[in-house]
Amino acid sequence: MDPTTDNAGQRGDADTARTALEALRAEIAKAVVGQDPAVTGLVVALLCRGHVLLEGVPGVAKTLLVRALASALELDTKRVQFTPDLMPSDVTGSLVYDTRSAEFSFQPGPVFTNLLLADEINRTPPKTQSSLLEAMEERQVTVDGTPRPLPEPFLVAATQNPVEYEGTYPLPEAQLDRFLLKLTIPLPSRQDEIDVLTRHASGFDPRNLRAAGVRPVAGPADLEAARAAVAKTTVSPEITAYVVDICRATRESPSLTLGVSPRGATALLATSRAWAWLTGRDYVIPDDVKALALPTLRHRVQLRPEAEMEGVTADSVINAILAHVPVPR
Repeated sequence: MDPTTDNAGQRGDADTARTALEALRAEIAKAVVGQDPAVTGLVVALLCRGHVLLEGVPGVAKTLLVRALASALELDTKRVQFTPDLMPSDVTGSLVYDTRSAEFSFQPGPVFTNLLLADEINRTPPKTQSSLLEAMEERQVTVDGTPRPLPEPFLVAATQNPVEYEGTYPLPEAQLDRFLLKLTIPLPSRQDEIDVLTRHASGFDPRNLRAAGVRPVAGPADLEAARAAVAKTTVSPEITAYVVDICRATRESPSLTLGVSPRGATALLATSRAWAWLTGRDYVIPDDVKALALPTLRHRVQLRPEAEMEGVTADSVINAILAHVPVPR
């Protein structure tokens, strides 16, 4: 085969995949109003094989967003409501005795899906929270010593409420670090909220996405082609050093007790590459790093209590660092 022809075919697949993933935004907008950054973040996580922590008050369409994404990508999705009495086996599955065969058989849990919505993950005890760790890191579940692979693609979208902490179990730093991105879902603007109510007044049913007109516009094959293209996105030594300098600056910030780990630096490089490819480039520029710094790093740092009392936030610290770290030319 002529290598030139083969490369042209690969570029064509990548371009087709990019066009399909760009169409997601318009498709999901048929069901969810004004959450473009969250949609983009979820797509970036899928491209990087990462997971997402969604933070927002109840009623801002976090569940609907994940369901609409799954419909537009033609992926399977399941939702688990995390509660204080939820057991690890309720998530991963368990062995069930079959009286007819007199043998134990494995009954898969809801984690065996493409997009798992872990709703209010901080309301369940650490033992159950940790049941997701193997699935998130190894993409498999081990029950009775037998590893069982999860479907591909696989993404955990975990939600938590930022204002109600009574009776919750905050995620430890080691577990937070396993999430590629932390996306904040804000309350809608006045016009967006008017659009939401207008849709509902016109008969929109969030439980029936097909009736809302949400159709599959991309699929697993597009994701695979996109991931292959992202892996070929060029990163110059200057950009690599820029990412490292940003992360090292968090470790030296007087407002933080915990800075970004090397895993966080790797995550920022990965998300920057995915964003660069989504915007139509095969190389990373400093603006790509800046665009993904907040969602990639905000949950990987820990504020000092005195800084928190003064109103300092993780986002404000990271923004200050971005303003001071020299940008490569």
